[in-house]
Order: sequence, then C-alpha cells, then structure tokens
Amino acid sequence: MDDVFRALADPSRRLLLDSLNRRGGQSLRELCAGLDMARQSVSKHLAVLEAANLVTTVWRGREKLHYLNAAPISDIAERWISRYEQRVHALADLKRTLEDIPMGKPEFVYTTYISTTPERLWQALTDPAFTQRYWGTTLRSDWTPGATMTWEHQGVTIADPAQVVLEYEPYRRLSYTWHTFTPEWAEACGFDDERLATLAGERRSKVTFEIEPLGQQVKLTVVHDDFDPGSAVLELVSQGWPQLLSDLKTLLETGELLPAAG
Repeated sequence: MDDVFRALADPSRRLLLDSLNRRGGQSLRELCAGLDMARQSVSKHLAVLEAANLVTTVWRGREKLHYLNAAPISDIAERWISRYEQRVHALADLKRTLEDIPMGKPEFVYTTYISTTPERLWQALTDPAFTQRYWGTTLRSDWTPGATMTWEHQGVTIADPAQVVLEYEPYRRLSYTWHTFTPEWAEACGFDDERLATLAGERRSKVTFEIEPLGQQVKLTVVHDDFDPGSAVLELVSQGWPQLLSDLKTLLETGELLPAAG
C-alpha cells in the first residue's frame, strides 16, 4: 500500500493516470505523444505505476497496451473509507473515478494480487461450490476447449450452445464466452424488457483469466472483451467485476466474505 501512495505522490505519474483514465488501452507511443515527456521518462514512470499495480498491461500482438487499474484503490477504500469515511471523501471520489474508467478500447481489464496458490485460485474459478460463495453463480462444464457451459444464477439456469470454453490451461489461463441474456435472468436481476433487449442485442463477449505465480502471491488479470462499441454489457460488467474480484480475494485470503455494506 505504501507503493501506491508513493506512486500517486508524483505529479508526472498522476498525469499518466489522468491520460489512461480518459482513454484506456494506450501504447507507450500514444502516451508519449499525448504528454510533454520523453519516452524514457514515461517508461520509468509506467514501471513505478505497474509496480504499484495502478497500471496493468495487456499484449496485443507485439504491442503493449496500458490500462488504469482500480484494484489498489479498492483495497485502500476497504481498509480506510469505512472506518474514516468523513476524512477521505477525496479518496472515495478517486475510487469511483477508477471504477468508472471510460475505456478507449471496448474491453475491461483488471489486475489483482492474491495471497494464495495457482491451484487454489484455479479451483475458485472453476468449482461450482466455490463460485457460488463469492459470485452467487455456479458454472458447470467439462472444462475442455469447445465444451459448453451452464450458468446458474439466482435460481435461473442459463443453457446455450454458444456458451463455451475457449481456452483451458490449468493454473495458467482460462477463457470462455459470456452467458446469454434471457428473460428469466433479466427478471431475477430486476431488468425491464427494454434493458434486456439492449443487452441481448449485442454480440457475445468473452472473459479471460490469466494467472501468474509471484512468490507467496498470485497475479490475476481479468480481460473481458469482444464488445460492441458503446456496449451496455461492458458498462454492466465494469461495475460488477471490481466487487466480485474483491470478494474472491477476500475469500481466498481469509476464508470468509466481507459483510455486505448497509
């Protein structure tokens, strides 16, 4: 957490975060072009921000794209805001800003570090009993590339041949297509017919989990992409993933979930 505060203390690094807040998914070349900084300086500042987990990166071919990451701000908020709420309104505003990042490219990217093992994290992503605890959703599949998936959420079963496993590399990488938006799901979640029509009318997105062991921790990067421009589904999942991944981290590290707010 000290690394986060040190990284935020530098005005040049805050400029970089502002730039990524305005448009995520920028390359080093794009960041340099938009700021009055030398390439070497930008590279050094990005290294500090990455070390503090305030910036996460995704490779697209040979190009490295940078995204602002809300995870460390969420961790600070969980530790301090509920206890000293009246004194940290500015920090709460920053947290909201990071969680509502306007994406330059239609995708959601989030990185978090969890004190667990790759095997335990993999179980948390694929075991129905585990996903039910922090997600309220069970995922059932043979977990082989091309296998179909059945989602169960709030008593609603969603089965569709288009819900499939795309990649399955145990303890390293998992990817699958997102679920179908059905009338039953919409009713259970409190969405009206108009909202359902908007969500169901979009192309099917996919989510990818990348797992990297780092000593006593595991780095988990979640990339949710393949959205339409201006996607309502992207807006929806961008609001849900930070809390869901925070609950996953808490469950793996403590064995319990934090009580719901309010």
